Amino acid sequence: MKYKSLIITNPENLMFGMAPNPVKTRRGLVIGGGQVYAELNFTLPIMSINESTLSQVYAHYREIAEGALERALHLNSKGVVLEFETLLEMTKTPDIGVEIVKIMNEVCENYYQKHGLASEIRLTPNDLREFERPAKQRSSAYLNPMMELFERGMIAGGDLLSIESTGGKEVSDDALMNCDIKTVVFALAVLGVRDMQFLWKKIVAVANTGGKIAAGDSACGFANTAMVLAEKKYIPKVFAALVRVISVVRSIVAMEEGAVGPDKDCGYEGPFLKAITGIPISMEGKTACCAHLSPLGNIASACCDLWSNESVQNIKLLSGMAPTAYMEQLEYDARLMNEALCAGKLHRDVLQQLLVSSDVYTDPQALILSPENVIRISKELIKGDSYVANAKNGALVALDIIEEALASGKMRLSEMETIYLPILREDLESIPENESDFVEMMLPLIDPGKFIPDEYGL
Repeated sequence: MKYKSLIITNPENLMFGMAPNPVKTRRGLVIGGGQVYAELNFTLPIMSINESTLSQVYAHYREIAEGALERALHLNSKGVVLEFETLLEMTKTPDIGVEIVKIMNEVCENYYQKHGLASEIRLTPNDLREFERPAKQRSSAYLNPMMELFERGMIAGGDLLSIESTGGKEVSDDALMNCDIKTVVFALAVLGVRDMQFLWKKIVAVANTGGKIAAGDSACGFANTAMVLAEKKYIPKVFAALVRVISVVRSIVAMEEGAVGPDKDCGYEGPFLKAITGIPISMEGKTACCAHLSPLGNIASACCDLWSNESVQNIKLLSGMAPTAYMEQLEYDARLMNEALCAGKLHRDVLQQLLVSSDVYTDPQALILSPENVIRISKELIKGDSYVANAKNGALVALDIIEEALASGKMRLSEMETIYLPILREDLESIPENESDFVEMMLPLIDPGKFIPDEYGL
């Protein structure tokens, strides 16, 4: 474990648009250097992807990039990131993904040369390994097209390399539905960590070879899944809040292996990563409602460096195409944050306080994301001698914060939520902090058909 102290120790310094270790891109964006940029995330409308539809697929991505950058230009944007999250077919057949990157990069370069509008492409291949069960995390044939897309896609114009990796998901899926916090810790702090170490060594090596930016990962398949399940009232919000904290210990491994940020937009673990490592982060909130609902609409932007949405389909709205409309929404949000930054410390602090206070006591998942609580939890996430210990300590202090908010009367939760608090605390306290002891405890409790220990070096 690389990080044993926080880079940001004062909540006042955990601020949007400002990161201790900013990242400069090829066309001159300085992410985390005093400016918030919009990061647009988009996808196709419902359609098949095959030989007969490829021309339509390519036309969609050209239209998306041109529409977004034209709107950004009209709004006097200071810079834009376009995130290309690949779909299954685009990673299984890297030629398709590479061609889309080429098309979008051509548009980006055109707007840069003609108008001076700087934009970059975040290339995010999807993790194909999750389509095998039990997953073969290290020996899967699916690794080859994933890495090929990284290697060829970065040459084609993908400057920021990211992924939503899924190591441990085959175990966590049932654990989330069963509110089994110990198995969640096992999935994230043991399996997830080991897979991140394996995968991010490869991604960082590729990025370094091509002079590109190894940006970061996201625990979307774990913590965002928990958030969506809680939003649908399938599981308690307090449980989802703890999953978010626990997910930090696997996402930080990307930085330990050499990633420099900005992390992935659906990584609400970003504020903790920023506090611990100093990297710039991408966050999504109210503008992610095209893909999922959440209780984090405003507070998510409190310390973002890129302000993103979530995959919005390229469909026609009354105003125009949906990605273009979302580009406008993101730009106006970024413009407000940038105006506050320019106005000075008082104004930026007031804006951040309003963003935080409008959400913080409405949901335990928002509560843990206030800068003050992020710093408090982050200290616990790095003080142990193992990833398991850090996950346990972070989750326990998150429980303390939730219980303190309830005791003060600032936050109210239903009995169906609060009855889980002592259960979760008891389960967490039963976890040994030594990883070997924890693995020995957990292996007999997990269906051996669910995962392959050798694929995680166990």
